Amino acid sequence: MPATSPSPLNERAGIEKSIDSLIALMTLDEKLGQLSQFSGFAAVTGPGAIEANMDDVRKGRVGSFFNVTGVAEVRRLQKAAVEETRLHIPIVFGLDVIHGARTVFPVPLAEASSWNPAAVQEAARIAALEASAYGISWTFAPMVDIARDPRWGRITEGSGEDAFLGSVMAAARVRGFQGSSLRDPTSIAATAKHFAAYGGAEGGRDYNVVDVSEGRLREVYLPPFRAAACAGVATFMASFNEISGVPAHANRWLLTDLLKKEWGYDGMVVSDWTGIHELIPHGVAKDSADAARLGINAGVDMEMVSRDYAHALPDLLQRNVVQISAVDEAVRRILRLKYRLGLFDDPYRGLDSARVTRDVLTPANRLAARKLAQQSVVLLRNERNTLPLSKNLKTIAVIGALAADSGATIGAWGGMGRHTDAVSVLDGIKAAVSSRTRVTYERGGDPVKRDSSRFRAAVNVARNADAVILVLGEPAGLSGEASSRSMIDLPGSQLELAQRVKSLGKPIIVVLMNGRPLAIPWLAENADAVVESWFLGIEMGNAVADILFGDVNPSGKLTATFPRNVGQVPIYYNYRRTGRPPDERNHYTSKYLDVPWTPQYPFGYGLSYTSFTYSAPRLTSNTMSPGDSIGIEFTLTNTGARPGEEVVQLYVGDEVGSITRPVMELRRFRRVALRPGQSGVIRFDLSANDLAFYNAQMRRVVEPGFFRIFVGGNSRDVKDARFELRTPTSGSVEVGEPCGSFVRYDR
Repeated sequence: MPATSPSPLNERAGIEKSIDSLIALMTLDEKLGQLSQFSGFAAVTGPGAIEANMDDVRKGRVGSFFNVTGVAEVRRLQKAAVEETRLHIPIVFGLDVIHGARTVFPVPLAEASSWNPAAVQEAARIAALEASAYGISWTFAPMVDIARDPRWGRITEGSGEDAFLGSVMAAARVRGFQGSSLRDPTSIAATAKHFAAYGGAEGGRDYNVVDVSEGRLREVYLPPFRAAACAGVATFMASFNEISGVPAHANRWLLTDLLKKEWGYDGMVVSDWTGIHELIPHGVAKDSADAARLGINAGVDMEMVSRDYAHALPDLLQRNVVQISAVDEAVRRILRLKYRLGLFDDPYRGLDSARVTRDVLTPANRLAARKLAQQSVVLLRNERNTLPLSKNLKTIAVIGALAADSGATIGAWGGMGRHTDAVSVLDGIKAAVSSRTRVTYERGGDPVKRDSSRFRAAVNVARNADAVILVLGEPAGLSGEASSRSMIDLPGSQLELAQRVKSLGKPIIVVLMNGRPLAIPWLAENADAVVESWFLGIEMGNAVADILFGDVNPSGKLTATFPRNVGQVPIYYNYRRTGRPPDERNHYTSKYLDVPWTPQYPFGYGLSYTSFTYSAPRLTSNTMSPGDSIGIEFTLTNTGARPGEEVVQLYVGDEVGSITRPVMELRRFRRVALRPGQSGVIRFDLSANDLAFYNAQMRRVVEPGFFRIFVGGNSRDVKDARFELRTPTSGSVEVGEPCGSFVRYDR
């Protein structure tokens, strides 16, 4: 009779029984060892010099290593853990695999601009395949923080400003990293970070405080984490910020009451780098012992790098300040991760040096990176059809230091990517044009410092060209962790460079390289074309050239609003109503004296080389009840001369609520490909869950009344229809938060 696999329920019960038996055998020293994560070094290949930690490994005092990679080094450490310790408990090896391992994909903000969760999931799957080949079984990604302040450098690591889109992308990335089974040696455990509201840091300043109501927390910042949990994310990471005076690493309501109890999450919570010890400068712990007490009682299971748990918990337990049950619960969750990864069955899972050659930086992986990069590019401006360019022009001038910087293409958190793997924008252009086309290049000066020394050379190069491509923006180090900026315009003298070149009277094409929305009012009015390319990874140069020369029709859409200047920040599409909404005819309304209150480019915006028209939406009914759904149909037509893909977007607006509601909220989207002249009927279905919100009593409800449906190619240019929600008692109806709502993004 053929063998059968145990059912998930039986497998779960077997794991818990094994964990019970193991915890019963463990000494306190061994338990605290499981709570400790050590950092090695980020060498891709061994051998490594971490002998100082080997004694701890052999005594069972290490639960995890961070920044140790390479088959030989991982095998050496794992061998010591499982063959030279009393209980043979394997180590889990983690690394920041954020948007690729060796094959670096676009930064997450760019990936989200593709509005293609299937492609984003594939990118994470390839990242897991490559990272696991180096011995990694755990990544500290995805970052799912909602960010509405582009001054915050880590906006580049997330999916932008919208909770719905962020939730869809969070679930996609988790599924990609973890595959169909964590036990698969090509899968790695994912981490939803940073829990929670890190993207709301005051002033856009990294590591800063967050002041947010519970309603805003649940409506804006928590949904992507909920989506990650629904997708089965293996671990959560606590955030550096405090929320309403309580640092996340000491926040029992957040980590235990909400995450572990209300959501029923049975995975593991890891601290951020020295996050436990930082409770001291936060001012809520007087010393490391106090920090350890707060962290373990809040629900932080594993401590990253700092050693407060290992050093302080024995005395705290002795004095009954901390209960052993809290330590055992943390150990249980850590061991559960290791069992789910299959490390107890095969501690050397996937450790085969041949895999690095077979699975890493393959042509197929590079092709996937190029395709996602193509879809991540957003065309912001294209006056008089300046783009696409002909490949047969006589001379093309490429100007800007970033154009030749292959390292900058990788962006922040480049994993194991190397600049030698990457294609610069300049090289991509050179490879794309015909043999008869001459490409000239001038760096134009330093991209960060005030530097006009190469302006004359740049003008001379531009003067003799048939087309001028200015590559402007930020070097990679100006966005990412600890890279907040008080001004988000072009750094250095890049704007003056553009103005000097434009003075020639020639059309200029601007390619932006950046990890955040930038304030570019002059370019938005004066450049002939503006291509938002972000940091697209190692295939950036090829992907940008594909767009510039029309081999690919741009289809990306913004997932973060572009302000006119930094004074508008924070600015986002789904703002809440005020009693005095902006009205240019009335001085005493909510606006600015010196700039329009509207953004430079709205959420969801992006142009194409073709054009699309939308019909007015048609509803299957003018009314619905909480138990029903309503269908929305509209016709999309490609009215241009080229085939193209449009990201159609559906928004919902609640006309009257018991509390103020956003003017509109994204609820569905879909990429639609159409030939010239072709039309397609698009249908979406909405349920009461899509209309629900947290009321003043923090109950998730739907309320009777009228709602508007908006459809269009961005959050500004929409057509609408209206329907009424009726409830049996004409009062609010409480609804749950089903996990399915995070995957039905296109239905």
